[in-house]
Amino acid sequence: MGQDVRSPRGPRCIALVGPFQSGKTTLLEAILARTGIIPRTGSVDAGTSVGDASAEARHHKMSVALTAATTSFMGDSYSFLDCPGSVEFAQDMRAALPAVDAAVVVCEADEKKLPQLQLILRELEDLKIPRFLFLNKIDRASQRIRETLAVLQPASRVPLVLRQIPIWHGDLIEGFVDLALERAFVYREHKASEVIGLEGGDLDREKEARFSMLEKLADHDDALMEQLLEDIQPPRDAVFDDLARELREGLICPVLLGSALRENGVLRLLKALRHEAPGVAETARRLGVPASKEALGYVFKTVHLQHGGKLSLTRLFAGHLDDAATVQASCGESGKVSGILAVSGSHDSKRNAAEAGDTIALGKLDAVKTGDTLSGGKTTPAALAKIDPMPAVLSMSIAAVDRKDDVKLGQALLRLNEEDPSLTMVQNPRTHDTVLWGQGEMHLRVALERLRERFGVNVKSHPPVIGYQETIRKSIIQRGRHKKQSGGHGQFGDVVLEIRPLPRGEGFKFLEKVVGGAVPRNYIGAVEEGVVDGLLRGPLGFPVIDLQVTLTDGSYHSVDSSDLAFRTAARIGVSEGLPQCQPVLLEPIHTVEIVCPTDATAKINAILSARRGQILGFDTREGWPGWDCVRAMMPEAEIGELIVELRSATAGAGSFTRQFDHMAEVTGRAADQIIAAHRDAA
Repeated sequence: MGQDVRSPRGPRCIALVGPFQSGKTTLLEAILARTGIIPRTGSVDAGTSVGDASAEARHHKMSVALTAATTSFMGDSYSFLDCPGSVEFAQDMRAALPAVDAAVVVCEADEKKLPQLQLILRELEDLKIPRFLFLNKIDRASQRIRETLAVLQPASRVPLVLRQIPIWHGDLIEGFVDLALERAFVYREHKASEVIGLEGGDLDREKEARFSMLEKLADHDDALMEQLLEDIQPPRDAVFDDLARELREGLICPVLLGSALRENGVLRLLKALRHEAPGVAETARRLGVPASKEALGYVFKTVHLQHGGKLSLTRLFAGHLDDAATVQASCGESGKVSGILAVSGSHDSKRNAAEAGDTIALGKLDAVKTGDTLSGGKTTPAALAKIDPMPAVLSMSIAAVDRKDDVKLGQALLRLNEEDPSLTMVQNPRTHDTVLWGQGEMHLRVALERLRERFGVNVKSHPPVIGYQETIRKSIIQRGRHKKQSGGHGQFGDVVLEIRPLPRGEGFKFLEKVVGGAVPRNYIGAVEEGVVDGLLRGPLGFPVIDLQVTLTDGSYHSVDSSDLAFRTAARIGVSEGLPQCQPVLLEPIHTVEIVCPTDATAKINAILSARRGQILGFDTREGWPGWDCVRAMMPEAEIGELIVELRSATAGAGSFTRQFDHMAEVTGRAADQIIAAHRDAA
């Protein structure tokens, strides 16, 4: 609506956040249509929305990455960051929040999504980000607004304050009353709402709801409290000032109504953002941006385009930044900006410079990563925010289908990690497999799709190898002898080894007690190497641990003995001796800590028990009313897809962390099955 005329607060940046499938992308579409950026609203289902422009998002009909789009409303510039609602892609939201002036939390009257809503609100509350609640899909509402508010309030630590109440026509909502403005509006599909007169029951409900709103505002305004006690109507401007101040100070969370699909309530939301959301100067103060004339920005997202190189999506908090400028990053690196783009979905446009408040994409800053702070000065800036990646909960081993693509796969994985730091890669030192760790099934599936579609690498995958090992229960003395004659110098090595078990967790120890030079000292190192060789694969097929091998005796030949001969003799001795030591299988046990809504705790306990988990106890989650923390010991083999069951039992809100604790014996049929499966796979 009109040209980008800069307001005193500067261009603003607003996050659209909320539980999965609450309508955030549809709301962005409605905002862009209402402000004239797009001619008509697209659809998530039809794959025509700005917010879900990627092939993966359109295929799965859900947001799988952050989308930024800039528009203008009544002369002010706004950049909206549409953040994925799925907890599996929450890293994008967490990285973006430090960049924004305010957030619009899109939700619906669904009690099942309350834990997800609480997670998002808690993140915003901890970062002190002002937030509006946009109660979406109001056209489908089946209960009164006060009942809905009572359901949603436990998710917020500050009062949810109704800014609007619906106008009912039978069982349908046909409009709303703005309690601050004291006006009634009737919805019109894909058009601005029409003002109507307030009368009868609607007028009575408006007075009651307005008084309730003012009471909550008066909790933080003594003058307003006195006016209410004396039955004096406060001036409308004073009410708006209170709403804006208490929003910015994090004392309240205003609640607005609408239907993004029908574009209802969108203009009132935009007007609330315009009048009440803080500007870049207030956000810079909140983040502790130092007073300086130099450009200072925060990188909240990294994108690798298929043909356009690397883009660093950045919010500029201070100063002026020109194209081709050199910037210093908080990670200690520097780089030259190669292009400044205004962000608008998948249709970015070039610009020559950026000012404080702008949300932009900077081209080809190869050393810069998500979370870095950038400065146009000469010195390295301090980081404005620190966003640690979320702990990974699911993994798979991957490899290129064509071995000649191994290098290409490694480069592609590094780029994926730059785009999404919650996607990590680990090299298994035992199997040399590349293990890809992520936040869930869909997260890993989308990563494989990106490898194939964007980077041209076809990948095969399988469950990661469990870290089984083996140990021994019995001590023996074993001779290892290697003798070979084939003309010229032969090979001769002879060792006597004492093999005995150690307590669990002691690892491997090698000692030598040779007397009289039976084995020359210069060969003892080779004997130890041979022992280690023999322990790499025990009689059950796994690495052997928790034992001590002592070299007690042996013999040598002055001509035929060598390092290789003694190394071979030691390996033979270990390999022949271990089967006589009563080998036993060991499996890794982890300490698992699960956080979940209290009403799901019983289900979680049942899931843990079914997965051979030993429950250590549970307690209320500190600082989280209505949540529990369950602790258990679990075999690594049972943790594999734990997150799938856990999220199913907690409406997507539960999660866990794990840490290796110890190795435990596995016997009987369970051990036989593991050993047989390992031999079949070998």
